[in-house]
Amino acid sequence: MSSKVHFTDMRATQKLNLIDKVGRLFSEAGFKEIISPGELVAVKLHFGEKGNTGFIRPQFIRKIVEEIKKAGGKPFLTDANTLYAGSRSNAVDHLRTAIENGFAYAVVDAPLVIADGLSGKDYVQVPVDLKHCKDVKIGSAVALADVLLAVTHFKGHEATGFGGAIKNVGMGCGSRAGKQVMHSDMLPEVKTEKCRACSRCNQWCPTGAIAVGELKMAVLDPQLCIGCGECTITCPHGAISVNWRNNMKDALQEKMAEYASGVVKNKKGKIGFITFLNNITPDCDCFSFSDAPVVKDIGILASRDMVAIDQACADLVNMERGLPGSRLEGKEDVKDKFAALTPGIDWSRQLVYGEEIGLGSREYELVKLE
Repeated sequence: MSSKVHFTDMRATQKLNLIDKVGRLFSEAGFKEIISPGELVAVKLHFGEKGNTGFIRPQFIRKIVEEIKKAGGKPFLTDANTLYAGSRSNAVDHLRTAIENGFAYAVVDAPLVIADGLSGKDYVQVPVDLKHCKDVKIGSAVALADVLLAVTHFKGHEATGFGGAIKNVGMGCGSRAGKQVMHSDMLPEVKTEKCRACSRCNQWCPTGAIAVGELKMAVLDPQLCIGCGECTITCPHGAISVNWRNNMKDALQEKMAEYASGVVKNKKGKIGFITFLNNITPDCDCFSFSDAPVVKDIGILASRDMVAIDQACADLVNMERGLPGSRLEGKEDVKDKFAALTPGIDWSRQLVYGEEIGLGSREYELVKLE
């Protein structure tokens, strides 16, 4: 059975701007019906790493907050702390980064709550009894909220092909301990011929597992490595790559889906998804930079089904031509943009497995906003 995915393009007029379109999508997708007066509504988004510019503009978030309040809900913006040692690994730095990136109360008209608390230890353990996880550790602010509205910036991802609603909910709502569980099958390896001994990898490693050694090259201690993968994307010389443990490339995506199932377990009929298909960068917004978009801006989508909205986004991106001057230069006409960006990663696994465990349907009907 197909799910409805509501869609609007990026065109705007004096009578209907993009912010108004977000309000229309909110209504068309039936999000007013999932909110009862007085309910606490977690708006799950990514505040963006310090130095990143790919995250969703706060003005769009304010419109969503307005619509939630009209429905009688009490919205708050939330995300969980990161596993890596960036600008969002604890609540103090996380909140400072969010405010610096424009998500101040005066702009978004809602409070900010870090889902897993001051240092990532504030979580609820939810039983799921699935292939990889018997239970999952979900940030308590999300677990205890009455309603979840996941607002996602769709983009590429170095380990999962793309980052969409499943990743935003599964990885994004997991506590720091939960993120470690999800990343545990990743182990970086150093290509010594490319290493320039700049020590940037060490600055981002949360456990000190990688550092420049006596031979003036990065050395990894596998006993200390927790598999967060940040050194692989931080290295400016491409000297560090992922060496998957026991060919477990699919495990990260499957664990993400299992964590997403734990997030939504107690929220049947109380979940919505809005995804922005603009500024589609090749990497996650967790980076301290944003590379050039790989395809043109496409639109904004809304659905009650996280699998369907991710499938629709992937299809829409793959129908576009790659942009010259982006990481798809020379591959503009390739059919699978994500495979071109992340060779060897089967991005569809998160969708296939998500459907298998009941997160939603890959079959969808794209309903265009009139």
